[in-house]
Amino acid sequence: MNYETLKSAANALHLDILGGFHPALDDTDLDGFGTLLMLGPLEPAFWTHFKTQKEYLDGGPNPVDRWSSRVVTALATALGGHPFFPYSGPPYMPFYQWALRTERCHSSPVNLLVHDRAGLFVSFRGALALRQHVELPDSPPSPCETCPDRPCISACPVDAFASGSYDVAACRKVIRDDGPACCLTRGCAVRRACPASQGYGRLEEQSSYHMRVFLENDP
Repeated sequence: MNYETLKSAANALHLDILGGFHPALDDTDLDGFGTLLMLGPLEPAFWTHFKTQKEYLDGGPNPVDRWSSRVVTALATALGGHPFFPYSGPPYMPFYQWALRTERCHSSPVNLLVHDRAGLFVSFRGALALRQHVELPDSPPSPCETCPDRPCISACPVDAFASGSYDVAACRKVIRDDGPACCLTRGCAVRRACPASQGYGRLEEQSSYHMRVFLENDP
């Protein structure tokens, strides 16, 4: 089974391989696996497809997570692998660290993950662990290396990333007030400002949905 075959199998389910790596001997969470593939939405048509799915239509809670569990598990079963999910836990799998190990995700100037193709819109619906060692394509450099203006740094209307850590309370306030940057209806201004994000094709409706979920989960 080669990488292109795996990518085609994921794409058929409206998922994309956003990177992968070969686990080390001391990766206790991945003991016995030769390859881990990180899976995200296949843009730009993911949201249009998702809105036709039973998890979106049934009115139940957490539709995106339920869809991800069903689809990624089915893919893993078909390929003889094992699924992992960022929302399953505790214990929670180290998706942030896994993403960095793919060398297709990097820490951006605002400390959010940035992907070579998805930019700051990178998100993971799951990961697929396979027993075999699959040859992976070379990883492109970080898009931040060729981004002289770095608009992400100044895009947030409340400077929620200015301190070097994420000011969640300030972020939620501007979303709730639906301020000038229209974070609630258009998605995070910082993520939208990234040049790599702008070429990814993420629908504003999809970003708005996730921002509303973020507000609903305000403790």
